[in-house]
Amino acid sequence: MTTVRLHDHAEDDVIFEFLNKVPLFKGLSDSDLHQLCETVKVVMVPEGKELFVEGSEGDKAYIIRQGELEIVKESAGREVLLAVRGEGVVIGEMALLESAPRSASVRARTSAVLYAIDKENFDALLARSPSAMNAMLNTMLGRFRENQGLLRQSEKMAQLGTLTAGVAHELNNPAAAVQRSADQLREAMGGLSASYARIGVLGFNEEQEASLNILGERARLAAEQPAELDALARSDREYEIEQWLNDRGKPNAWETAPNLVSLNFDEAGLTKLTEDFNDEQVNCVIDWLNNTYNVHSLLNELMQGAGRISAIVKALKSYAYLDQAPTQQVDIHEGLDNTLVILRSKLKTGINVKREYAENLPHIHGYGSELNQVWTNLIDNAVDALAGSENPQIILRTRQEGKWVIVDVEDNGMGIPPENQSKVFDSFFTTKPVGKGTGLGLDISYNIVVTKHRGDIKLRSKPGETVFSVWLPQNFEEPK
Repeated sequence: MTTVRLHDHAEDDVIFEFLNKVPLFKGLSDSDLHQLCETVKVVMVPEGKELFVEGSEGDKAYIIRQGELEIVKESAGREVLLAVRGEGVVIGEMALLESAPRSASVRARTSAVLYAIDKENFDALLARSPSAMNAMLNTMLGRFRENQGLLRQSEKMAQLGTLTAGVAHELNNPAAAVQRSADQLREAMGGLSASYARIGVLGFNEEQEASLNILGERARLAAEQPAELDALARSDREYEIEQWLNDRGKPNAWETAPNLVSLNFDEAGLTKLTEDFNDEQVNCVIDWLNNTYNVHSLLNELMQGAGRISAIVKALKSYAYLDQAPTQQVDIHEGLDNTLVILRSKLKTGINVKREYAENLPHIHGYGSELNQVWTNLIDNAVDALAGSENPQIILRTRQEGKWVIVDVEDNGMGIPPENQSKVFDSFFTTKPVGKGTGLGLDISYNIVVTKHRGDIKLRSKPGETVFSVWLPQNFEEPK
């Protein structure tokens, strides 16, 4: 457990000698430093214990007297080690300067002793010492760059993991369907082979063989597009056919009847078969029709499953712009659609996605994969904003104004409070709970749009309507 204690005058000299070697305090006069030494408190943190946690109030800065401490931050459900600090280093000062909650947690890697300075004395120190202010500014800039680099990489890796999991989930369903259909097809092919063998034994004439060819084509077409009947009409038709088959002593009539309904047979159609074939042949033809329909249905399912896998892989390849130059002619609509495919697993929570795409929207010259990262961040944020909403909806809207191509990502969530709207693109700013976001998604998006593409991102928000508008020039390399 962390303990805090005061110190006596005899210890002041020890603290004075130590602080006098810390760059932050070198510009102070001896009297000012002695005065500061009287106000500090000694904090002892056992190994493995936390000094403070991310999101807590920042009311003190600390100078490490001895030991090592880890600076850690929750990002996308995992802990990211930002730095390890040792003797003579000041920590916890950023929250004091910004009057903001702690942006990371600090934990003792070894047993540690620290000197704590409260906010009032810390502010006074910076006010009377330009050198301390300068040292603090340099420290903050260095840490900001260091933390931002680490968290940007962590954010990208976390997003990659989320996308990979989503794609794997999307691939799993059609892959499982393909495997299931292949297993069933093996059994169905056995039944069809047996039916052909029986047809050969019964000796059909040329006219009957011609009828079989017509029936086979009917089975193939029906497998691609079964007869459209409402549930009640289908149930009545199945009962009618099952009774007809039972009356003829056909075994397993309940299994065969649904397929004959899908082939658009009724009692009159089956009765007509008895005019072209004798009783033994009719039963054989019905078995053959049933097995033929099963085989074509399973083949159609295999084609659909394989086509779905192919479409997902194609979307993923297009999303990442694999094997293409860094910049290319980008189809905004294609990028948005591919992003929706990649995020399909997150959108299956009842969210209605509405596309309002402009006709003949021109392609733009840009970094396609990075723009897709922008769409991913904006749509992913919109999904999070819709948590708990009734009738959640996202609208993707595109339009052209002069040389600008504009993409709106709109949601009907609770909205962003006015006091936060000017901060949403700031590094590390997030309204999500600790561990749910790093506050870099929109910062990364802003840099891609504004810095790399010389465009702009605009926000307007009120309860029930939040819109991020991305403005992109058709060619960012042309002079404005």
